Amino acid sequence: AVVSTQSTGGRDLPEGTITDDHARLDISTRDFWTTMDKAFFDVRVLNSQAPSNANQSIPQTFLKHEKEKKTAYLHRVLEVDGGVFTPLVMATTGGLGREFTRFVKHLAEEKSKSGNRYEDCIRYIRLRLSFAMVRSVTLSLRGFRGKLR
Repeated sequence: AVVSTQSTGGRDLPEGTITDDHARLDISTRDFWTTMDKAFFDVRVLNSQAPSNANQSIPQTFLKHEKEKKTAYLHRVLEVDGGVFTPLVMATTGGLGREFTRFVKHLAEEKSKSGNRYEDCIRYIRLRLSFAMVRSVTLSLRGFRGKLR
């Protein structure tokens, strides 16, 4: 679900920060990184073979896109919403950025505390991400053909 952030209330935020009152992030939750924290996540799916990414290595491409997301949202989330921000960047080929990899590992660690093996949790999360990517790419190529609710 898309999450709207709070109004900036006229705060002076660094250049590049999105200051619109209706700025939106993709995911918000509590207690993800630490107890009682508000965690905000924004997802970006990139084509690592696009002309705009062709002159960089894949790790550099992930880092560039993570930095763009942080420039846009980090200070706003920290200063206005009082939370932590993590950009989740992945490639259409299935590769994950550094922050997304950290996110998946942490999620698997938390899930494994309930009696599941860590390896099984990682496998399950990666499988779900793969299917979500296939669904997303198919939808973008083919278009939505179902009934709107």
